[in-house]
Amino acid sequence: MTLTFVGLGLWDEKDITLRGIEAVRNADVVYAEFYTSRLSTSVERLERVLGKEIRVLERRHLEEESRKLVEEAKEKNIVVLVAGDPMIATTHSSIMVEAKARGVEVEIVHNASIVSAIAGVTGLHIYRFGKIATVSYPYGNVVSRTPLDVIKQNLSINAHTLLLLDLNPEPMTIGYAVELLERVDDGTLDHFAVGVARVGGDSVAICDKFYRLKNHDFGDPLHSIVFLARTIHITEYEFLREFANAPDELYEIVE
Repeated sequence: MTLTFVGLGLWDEKDITLRGIEAVRNADVVYAEFYTSRLSTSVERLERVLGKEIRVLERRHLEEESRKLVEEAKEKNIVVLVAGDPMIATTHSSIMVEAKARGVEVEIVHNASIVSAIAGVTGLHIYRFGKIATVSYPYGNVVSRTPLDVIKQNLSINAHTLLLLDLNPEPMTIGYAVELLERVDDGTLDHFAVGVARVGGDSVAICDKFYRLKNHDFGDPLHSIVFLARTIHITEYEFLREFANAPDELYEIVE
């Protein structure tokens, strides 16, 4: 018996791979989790395409109760559907380790994720990216400084920063993320960034000064932000001018 994590890709039910479809059709039980990432589709549409009943997992099933999932995989072929690529979320890699320790075979069916697609939608060189951070909703009135700290670390090595935006209780918008980080900024954020929306679907990318991103209409989530490195390559600049409406002043940071 096997526990298989299947990536669903970036956008909707059409993004699953042929290998993923095969894994689902060979499964005894199919689960899906949309806590770590989401798609622009519904469980019902996924069921119609895949021809299987899908049971939705909650966060506790993947964390506090992950052992139940592993134990079930000792007797049945279990598939867990995950938006994007399954192993981008550390939660899933932890379950893999637990399953391996309990003698359960584990397989992964990879797919596209925001981490791999961000270079394509922005034209930024993938090897220029540093650490990734998530802009989280405030805890009470406290705004996490972690994204700002990560941006500083990446700026110190002249690297871009991918900022993922919190999905819970609802997908965060670029405008709200900018407003949150304004509260903790010490002057670091007076620089250029790229806001992206709905990567994999009717995607939008807009380059501007970080604070000015909140003045643009990105439409519906899912949203992400790339905070640019201190300098950019001429080919990155040209792409952002053509496909992200970058302002003329961006040329000032071309190396």
